[in-house]
Amino acid sequence: MKKAKDPSRPIRVGLATDLGAGTSFSMLQTLNEAYKSAQLNGNPLSARHAFYLASRGTAEALGLADKIGTIAPGFEADLAVIDLHSTPIIDYRMKYCKDLDEALFIQMTLGDDRAIAATYVAGNKVYSRD
Repeated sequence: MKKAKDPSRPIRVGLATDLGAGTSFSMLQTLNEAYKSAQLNGNPLSARHAFYLASRGTAEALGLADKIGTIAPGFEADLAVIDLHSTPIIDYRMKYCKDLDEALFIQMTLGDDRAIAATYVAGNKVYSRD
């Protein structure tokens, strides 16, 4: 891990779901597992960095950062809309949330498939919970 963090030898890293190597297709559960694994190995992973790795970081690692990984004009809009109050425990916890970092942390540690309100592929809504 020390070599991976060496600024003179940058290694591009992404974070995504893969049932063969993980336990779930849920990106939020995968973020949770990555957080726990990093903590156990003495390499804290902030929620902000975890969400970066799941979006822009993965796009950069794949050499596709000019097309995906960012919400901006001209980029492919593949994204999930997260309901920040999807379950009773998340709703309760969000009432005391102070900032974006804490909101992201709550979602990545407590969220699951119930948190996904909508999914877009190439800018088209392909799933809506409502």
